[in-house]
Amino acid sequence: MFDAEVLLPDFWSILDAVPVTLLMAVTVFICSALLGGLFAFIEYRRIPVLHQLVIIYKIAFKGVPMVVVIFLAYYGLPAALHFVATLAGVEVNAHSLPNWVIIIVALSACVAAFQAEVWKGALNSFDRGQSDAALSLGYSGGQLFRRVMFPQIIVAAIPDLANAFMVIMKALSLAFAIEVVDIFAQAQLTAALNFYYLEAFLIAVVFYMVIAWVVTKMADRIEAMLRLRA
Repeated sequence: MFDAEVLLPDFWSILDAVPVTLLMAVTVFICSALLGGLFAFIEYRRIPVLHQLVIIYKIAFKGVPMVVVIFLAYYGLPAALHFVATLAGVEVNAHSLPNWVIIIVALSACVAAFQAEVWKGALNSFDRGQSDAALSLGYSGGQLFRRVMFPQIIVAAIPDLANAFMVIMKALSLAFAIEVVDIFAQAQLTAALNFYYLEAFLIAVVFYMVIAWVVTKMADRIEAMLRLRA
């Protein structure tokens, strides 16, 4: 039976997980965007060997479920770090690696494969004739990228980047599998205390919807501002 009286206590309980969830989401977003941008640049330039490796990476991480990658990172990442540290002659207790670090690494690796497609599409939408014109005017490679390419690329990528952020928010619900508490996990924990599961999950839905609305509005405003400047 639905009980409205537990909504407010549940709201404050789940609210505690919102800042942590947003911080992890932003961290994953930045890491995956940078990694995905690097992959897109490699594909755009068709750098030998690296180009083929990027394609293999994208196929692997787009095909394997995120929860599988999370468990692989959970059991494999500490051992891998310990092995690398041993080779380097450094004493590191890699098995004490916090679970939130593991979830950030795992999701960043997964989302980077999708972010690469976002940046690749934005790069392919750029008119290469503008590059030739800028180079003929004496622009260096760095100036060409900063003043001509990037302002147009980022505008084209913003809608998909906003979608990628919301994908990350939803993917973080898998973090509870390795005992990392996000909005969804906090809703589960709150409901487990009073057995009002419907109320707790409705509150979680409200938080997710508000975050999605804010992200969408921010993306639209940033896109409009950048279009005016471009």
